Amino acid sequence: MQVKIFTIPCSDSSESNDEMNRFLRGNKIVSVEKQFYVLNGEAYWSLCITYLQGQNTQHQEKKEKIDYKEILDENSFARFTQLRFLRKSLAEKDAVPAYAVFTDAELALMSQLDDISESNIKKIQGIGSKRMEKYGNMICEMFNNLDGE
Repeated sequence: MQVKIFTIPCSDSSESNDEMNRFLRGNKIVSVEKQFYVLNGEAYWSLCITYLQGQNTQHQEKKEKIDYKEILDENSFARFTQLRFLRKSLAEKDAVPAYAVFTDAELALMSQLDDISESNIKKIQGIGSKRMEKYGNMICEMFNNLDGE
């Protein structure tokens, strides 16, 4: 994952906003942290954006299959594979499609986390409170039990 910081003045932000919007459209956003501050009488927004470069799937006419083995490093891909296996067992248990538990893109982001915990998974864009309640704790426990074996 990568990080980009935008500082946008509140007084005249059209150029800064346009730059940030172009950036957001071209990347898969993991999280956004924002802070409002005043410096020398001028008001600003500072945004720290964590993202995967060039992974935005919005506005694509045709979804291409992503080869996560090429995108992820070796350790992250191994974790991704374990997470997919766990997702499959959760999906079978609830008789739902695997993507209803977590998508491959979400699992790829999870696999890049330093610690797979509920608090870290909640930060991933697109994972809402309902899926966290239903699957968050289980996937964390199952994954951490695999690591201990």
